[in-house]
This record gives sequence, C-alpha cells and structure tokens, in this order.
Amino acid sequence: MNKILKKIVSAFGGAILLLTGFSTAFAGMPAPLDDPGKVKIALVRFLSTGDFFQAYLGGVESQAQAIGVDLRVFDSRQDAALQADMVDQAIALGVDGIIIQHGLTESMKDAAQRAVEAGIKVVAFDVNVENPAIPQVEQSDYMLGKLALEQAIKDNGNSFKAGYVYVPGIAPLDRRDKAWQEVKAANPGIDEVAVFGTLDNPIANSNANQARSVLQANSDITVMFAPYDEFAKGVKLAVDEAGLTDQIDIYSADVSTADISLMREPGSAWAATVATNPAVVGEVCVRSLAIMLTGGDPGRSVIVPPTLITQSFLNEQDIKNMEDLGSKMPQFQHADVAMTDWMPLPKR
Repeated sequence: MNKILKKIVSAFGGAILLLTGFSTAFAGMPAPLDDPGKVKIALVRFLSTGDFFQAYLGGVESQAQAIGVDLRVFDSRQDAALQADMVDQAIALGVDGIIIQHGLTESMKDAAQRAVEAGIKVVAFDVNVENPAIPQVEQSDYMLGKLALEQAIKDNGNSFKAGYVYVPGIAPLDRRDKAWQEVKAANPGIDEVAVFGTLDNPIANSNANQARSVLQANSDITVMFAPYDEFAKGVKLAVDEAGLTDQIDIYSADVSTADISLMREPGSAWAATVATNPAVVGEVCVRSLAIMLTGGDPGRSVIVPPTLITQSFLNEQDIKNMEDLGSKMPQFQHADVAMTDWMPLPKR
C-alpha cells in the first residue's frame, strides 16, 4: 500500500511541477496574458487556399501557443457575407481579440466596427477596413510589386509585351497594382496586351485556364506579371503546356517550398518572386494583437519588409525549401516587427 501511495504522490507531484512550470513560463507577461488560456482570440479568414495561407496559419498558431492564448479559426472560403457573419460569431463567443485576414472592404468594414464597439481588439491583415482603431498588417505589398517589376525590367529591358494577372478589390492586389501602374507610366515601352485573373477555387488551375486563352490570343507576350504565387502557378502551367518557357518570364509575389521547386525546374519560366515568410507574417499579426490586449499600441501600420528571390539565387545556393531559404536569408526566420521585451517567440 505504501508503494502505491508513493506512486500516486509522485504522479501528482509531477503534475504540479508541470503546471507550475507552465504558469512560470507566462509569469513575466503583462495582464491578461499572464494567465495562460484565459485570453481567447479568433482568426477570421477570407482566403485559405494555397501554400502561403497554410504557412500563414502555422505562424498564427505557433505564436498564439507561445503567448498562451486560446485560438479559434474561422474560414469563410472566399465568401464575403459569411466572413462578416463569422466576425459576429466571434463577437458572440466573447473573444478578446480578432485577426481579420484578407477580405473585401465593403463587407468587412461594418463587421470590424461592430467588434470594436463590443470592446474587442482587432488587427487587419491585407484588408482595408477603414478604421483608425484597427492596425493594418501588411507585407509592404507596393514594394512586393515594385521589386518584382524592377527585376523584370533588369532582365527584359523597358520595352516588352506583358500579360498581367489581377483581381481588383483585394487590398494586397490593389497595392501591388499601384506599383504596376507606376512602372507602366514610367516605361511607355511596356505594352500591357492582356489583363486577366480569378480567385475561383482552385485558384492556380482557374488562372491556368484563363492564361491558356490569353497566350493563344497573344503569342508575342514575353513577360507575365502575376503578383500572387497561386496566379504564378497557373500561368506557369499554361506557359509550360504552350511550349513557351524559353519565350516568357514570370514575375510574382509570395513564396513557398512548392514555389521554390517550380522555380528551380529545368528551363522554368518563373524568373523571380518577392516575398516575406508567410509564417512570420502570421506571427506578427498575433504579436500586434497581443500588444493591444495588454494596453499597448503596435502602430497604425505594421509592415513586414519583403525580399527579392530570383531563380538564379535559388539555383546558385541550392535552395530546396523554406528552411534552406531561411538559413540563406536570415530575414525569413524572424521579422523584428511588433516586438516587446516581454514577447515570447515560437520555438524554431
């Protein structure tokens, strides 16, 4: 009997130590984050298809775990009305904070305001909800587009026929479009012969279907500007099928392990992309919200700086995945954005 009692005491003692250790890990954080599990936050998504959004979600989840908050994920799958309804669902659940990830201004503006009026802290990533109380997190989408286009001009000169993949009304794409319009205006030799694009699922395949028609009608295109990696995947598929890999260069935004593999295929038309690590962007969104929950201010605009990634760099450095890219580009491992002295980071 004594042996049994000792085992029971030992087991409970171990549990107490585990609980004590868990609590100690958050003891240095300001209220209410010093009470692990007490704070509830929601991620309300508009876009979720593709490697970028999977990695982004991973960053949100890992940073949420690092600061000890209870995360709920709502996925509207590009249904604007449903996304607005999901914000209301999160409000009804009594969450303390909400991250709105992408969406349309007209559908999210009022929903975001309802959350603010309910006393909930809100952060918006790549959606303009037109609300001064809500910080905007972005990847500097204008620079994503500008750096990609500067590389296109470096590779192809300032006179070429181009196809452009664009869907208006999506904040990051609209900001990237501003760079495209400025570059065209500054370089009259750039002839935009086709504009197309869709966000219908599956996005890459849907854009491949449109790109096939564009290439058939415009056989003299030499540059494709596809400033979202799912767009670029679709364009590359159409270019490959048309046998135009030697004629066309593709310039994009965003990156993933799958993108790296496609860029490194022998003779690949995908010449360059400009990106941040989507997991890091997800972490920054959670950290911005955490700062607000503890009474701080991350700033009206929270920008994660992007980096140019060329096909030649990937090949020269023999980069096969995001881990390799992070080791050769340290800025991919962490962005010193929305940081405080007390902020714990996810384990690497």
